[in-house]
Amino acid sequence: MEYYDIAVIGSGPGGYVAAIRSAQLGYKTLIIEKYDTLGGTCTNVGCIPTKALLDSTHHYSDAHHQFKEHGIKLEHIELDFSQMYKRKAEVVSKNTDGLNFLMSKNKITRLKGTASFVNNMTIRVTNDTETIEVTAQNYIIASGSKPSTIPGVTIDKQRIITSTEALSLEQKPESMVIIGGGVIGVEMASIFNRIGTKVTILEYADYLIATMDHELGKNLQKILKKEGVDIRLNHSVYKTQNTGSSAQVFFKDKNGAEETVEADYVLVAVGRSPYVKGLGLENTDVQLDDRGFIKVNENNQTAVSNIYAVGDVIGGAMLAHKAEEEGVFVVETINGQKHHIHYNRIPSVVYTWPEVASVGYTEEYLTKNNIPFNVGKFPFSASARARASMDTDGFAKVLVDPRYGEVLGVHVIGARAADLIAQGVIAQEYEVTAEDMFRISYAHPTYSETLKEAYLIASGQGAINI
Repeated sequence: MEYYDIAVIGSGPGGYVAAIRSAQLGYKTLIIEKYDTLGGTCTNVGCIPTKALLDSTHHYSDAHHQFKEHGIKLEHIELDFSQMYKRKAEVVSKNTDGLNFLMSKNKITRLKGTASFVNNMTIRVTNDTETIEVTAQNYIIASGSKPSTIPGVTIDKQRIITSTEALSLEQKPESMVIIGGGVIGVEMASIFNRIGTKVTILEYADYLIATMDHELGKNLQKILKKEGVDIRLNHSVYKTQNTGSSAQVFFKDKNGAEETVEADYVLVAVGRSPYVKGLGLENTDVQLDDRGFIKVNENNQTAVSNIYAVGDVIGGAMLAHKAEEEGVFVVETINGQKHHIHYNRIPSVVYTWPEVASVGYTEEYLTKNNIPFNVGKFPFSASARARASMDTDGFAKVLVDPRYGEVLGVHVIGARAADLIAQGVIAQEYEVTAEDMFRISYAHPTYSETLKEAYLIASGQGAINI
């Protein structure tokens, strides 16, 4: 039987980061992955390939709609769908190769197979050729999540698909219905709408990206509708049907009126569920909550003191960088280091164009909890940099405590919002005041100046720049 100091189950962002940090701290480390490649959902069928396609389709859309304004004339613009997807695969491959290098560099043992607990101290790893039993002083479960569905909707991976299958299509679909207007739904809508697919989003809630500040969802809805996406809020899907060459979606509006839409594909993007199948947790004292997530304490420790869990499998925001933070946190906790994760200071990002990014409290949360705040909001249309790049949609919005100037929340929809939000994270992590944030020097012209102006406005001063 093999023995390790730390064994990590799953090689997504939470798992591979935990394994690397473990090895850096001198622990004999094992990582177990059932698929051929490391990286989990994020690297293989999630964050990375999605961003590759979002960038490719953004270029294609700009060639059609903006290049002429820049004085660039192109004739016979043609979409090479196969090449677009080939490039996506190459991006994924380079990332997985990088992970392989890091495992080798840090002398991390890698086992391919499915890990299942025999008891609290031992796991069995099974693959096509062998079964190995392993004992570790500590285990970290980082098995991730899988796409969820809703009653009446069966994902057949043929016509009724998830984002995983959408990232492996062989030809451009002419039409697509997306069930769900969250992060995955609107990113997929952007990808396919830009290349000429007729896209319809059916969302049960009142807003797109409903977990974020509602003003962001409202603004994104206007932008996507302007670009041609058919968005229907307050609609509940109760049935789908694969007709062979297409698929049908049956749904109701808020008044109960029934409708049907037919498309080449129905993409189900209603969230994700924890993946614990086959882990053998029933052979341990590890506990699950009523939604199937692994229960952990403030140290990400399960009911078994030597078994920890991180990432999607424990719930909370299902973000790759949240899982990474937890992976490092757990290993350093095992190592005796003392720190904690501020979950409210972990940013969320939507990679549409313009991008959407948020950190801290939303306006809805502050209002509901009777927490006083000032709002500072500045439009990208008033930014010289945004005008130069023709990226004038969106705004920067900051929520500030009126008494002490504490930054309570930062919400941006606009060009490069995904990068701008790091400034908001710094402001919150180090409790920098709004006055501090507008008094530092910002390069001109930059997109970041929209945040400076928002801080000025939230502090009771007027905007001073364009």
